[in-house]
Amino acid sequence: MEQQQCHQTLLSPDSSCPPAPSSSSSSAHADSTAPCGTCRKCGGPTTFAPPPPSWSSSEVSPPPNYRPIRAPAVNLPPNEQSRQAIILSPVPHSEKVLPVSPPFLFQAPSKKIQSPEDIRSFNDSDSGKNFLGFIVALSESMRGHKISDPCHQSDTVNTIISMLCTLIDWVDEIPPTEQAARYGNISYRTWHSRMVENSDDFMLRFLPDDQKSATVELVPYFTDSFGNSSRIDYGTGHETNFAAWFYCMARLGVIKEEDYHAVVARVFVKYLELMRKLQLVYCLEPAGSHGVWGLDDYHFLPFIFGSSQLIDHKYMKPKSIHNPDILENFSAEYLYLSCIAFVKKVKKGLFAEHSPLLDDISGVPAWKKVNSGLLKMYKAEVLEKVPIMQHFLFGSLIK
Repeated sequence: MEQQQCHQTLLSPDSSCPPAPSSSSSSAHADSTAPCGTCRKCGGPTTFAPPPPSWSSSEVSPPPNYRPIRAPAVNLPPNEQSRQAIILSPVPHSEKVLPVSPPFLFQAPSKKIQSPEDIRSFNDSDSGKNFLGFIVALSESMRGHKISDPCHQSDTVNTIISMLCTLIDWVDEIPPTEQAARYGNISYRTWHSRMVENSDDFMLRFLPDDQKSATVELVPYFTDSFGNSSRIDYGTGHETNFAAWFYCMARLGVIKEEDYHAVVARVFVKYLELMRKLQLVYCLEPAGSHGVWGLDDYHFLPFIFGSSQLIDHKYMKPKSIHNPDILENFSAEYLYLSCIAFVKKVKKGLFAEHSPLLDDISGVPAWKKVNSGLLKMYKAEVLEKVPIMQHFLFGSLIK
């Protein structure tokens, strides 16, 4: 009791250890290293930290006067609430797309989400779960496959690839304007306008006669898949619209389950080629980027599909992204490696500094864990974020 009272009355932040008492028990106590300050009377530990050392009178060099470049990296966004939400959430599972049957009541889709409550309502709905299940199914279709592996290519898939090739050619026909601004070349608006003007014709190339009226619903998803012409930016919300466009076609039966492999390995790869060209030529600004703590300035889905490709690969592990020979020789076959190679191409400096999240993911031991973590992160950081989903469109096919 006497010792406890002593601690209540005699604690001092600038207290120092007294000479060791003569008793053996006290001597043993004094010989132990205390994690903080000590009481002046009894020598017990206090709640106060010891005073900082006087570097002027010390032979030890003072610590460097700078802050770390970044906080210690973790394999998730730095926000604690976001981390816990992702960790505790279940891994999304694939679902068969719910088909739509006649009579068709197609309508021009519109924006509906304005609050977190609207987000929860959509993600808890059958439509929201089925859309995420479609993303997972696309991911699973690539498991263990290289990009060049043979796959079933329907006429619809070949038509869409041809459309994307046309859009790539238009970039060459519309050169960037010389301007002082670093981001947002205004020539992109010319390219975007041409794409919008031809979008109805693009849809009619593959839609069957009884579904041609679906253009009113498909076109807005398609035209919003390549960035925003006003802001001249592009981000994961636009990429999600491209996935939503395919989901709508899957609901219509235009895209079937046997097409999923080709949708990723042929169509999405071509789409990624187009978007990288648009980003480099017209200097599209990243839309809603998380800065260095984002997975990537523009894309998310290719990391999901690419990590699925590498599940159970005999030689390549997540840490293999740091091997330049592997990136050079295999980035054409694996989406994940392709994305890493592109990031290293366009960003200067140490990879761990400009892309800490990707750097940390490389420390995960297995690709399956990377894939499941990215799927949970996509749901939490894209499909559950109001700034992204407030621009998402809803109609008869995605309710």
